[in-house]
Amino acid sequence: MNSVVTLKPRSTIHLHVTEAGEGQNIFTAASAGYSAAASVSLDIYNRIASVLRERGAVIVHERIFGSLSFKNEIMDARKRALEKEGIPSDGLVTYIEGAPSDGPGLAGVIIRAIVPSSNNDVWTIMDDGVPFGWGWRRNGAEFTILQNIQGINQPSLHPHLASPIKGEEPPAHQVQQIIERAERILREHGASYCDVVRTWFYLSDILSWYREFNDVRNSKYSEFGMMPITGSTQLFLPASTGVGGTNTQKSAAVMDLLAITGPRDRMPVIKQLTNNRQLDAFHYGSAFSRGVLIRESDVTTIQISGTAAIDDAGKSLYPGDARSQIEYTLDQVEALLEQEGAGLRDIAAATVFVKRAGDASLFRAIIAERGIERFPAVCVVADICREELLFEMDAEVVVKNGKESK
Repeated sequence: MNSVVTLKPRSTIHLHVTEAGEGQNIFTAASAGYSAAASVSLDIYNRIASVLRERGAVIVHERIFGSLSFKNEIMDARKRALEKEGIPSDGLVTYIEGAPSDGPGLAGVIIRAIVPSSNNDVWTIMDDGVPFGWGWRRNGAEFTILQNIQGINQPSLHPHLASPIKGEEPPAHQVQQIIERAERILREHGASYCDVVRTWFYLSDILSWYREFNDVRNSKYSEFGMMPITGSTQLFLPASTGVGGTNTQKSAAVMDLLAITGPRDRMPVIKQLTNNRQLDAFHYGSAFSRGVLIRESDVTTIQISGTAAIDDAGKSLYPGDARSQIEYTLDQVEALLEQEGAGLRDIAAATVFVKRAGDASLFRAIIAERGIERFPAVCVVADICREELLFEMDAEVVVKNGKESK
């Protein structure tokens, strides 16, 4: 389902809903053109809520990208739209400063939703009495989403344990706490960090401490036995996005993740991907795979890591040249997907990060030049991990098994 609604006079809303196997849906909703945050948000969530109700689907992962100053308006519109359709509005949300390129307000929303087939198919992941994620069962395997994990004290049933000053820990130490907290929650629910196939890290003021972020992540992943061994061709690192993004809690970083567990004979095929045309990121100090393929009995999904104009030696390309960086990035994503019989048209949800607001329209023009007029992406203004990089894109790809699509 792909639909477009025009809000007069200046804003166009794009809603894409992709079926990712039986009972699983991926929503991408974004606005192009400036209009009031409240009206755009209400229109987006009215349409999302309508589809959720029609399909009987439950949200299990929701990320909102928008101006922090408009969070209350956007969240109020979300609440009104969901409750009008009889859908609980108190579910988990990761809200990230993803400034729209056309002016302040809502840039867009990315949602994964599951249609339960029984009362036990979807459940809440709790920590200290507070919800931190969702679990669901598909084809005998168990999927876990944790979201909005931070390195500062979060809402608790025991407020006397909270530190009085948020963000008092150095940013790198906060990341260590984030990863350790995620590992503890996963273990308490029958999984571990080694079962993680995808992470999303949003880092405040990323350019000032990205190296320290990588050092901490590398250290923890080594401790978990996930870092590649010299000479080995096996890769266990999750796909990942690490990009600039402030949060309302003033934490140095926020992380969401996806983990998969289950009996050996019911587990999907999971394959960490290497792009033959781009250096594996761990070689230059960033612990992630270029992508992760997840092949279930009814559908194959591919998680594409945040990808930018970095060559096969780990060097940034085309400084100051946004068009060349965009073209190169799309070429690398396409090359990775072609290795698995897929293509750009199979992308169900993408997040496009531009350092300069004006380059959002350039990206839309370039993707249209490639024959994709309604590309399912949320486009936000954000810092990339290197000063000279102007563009980055991540994606979730859906391919029905038995079908090749370029």
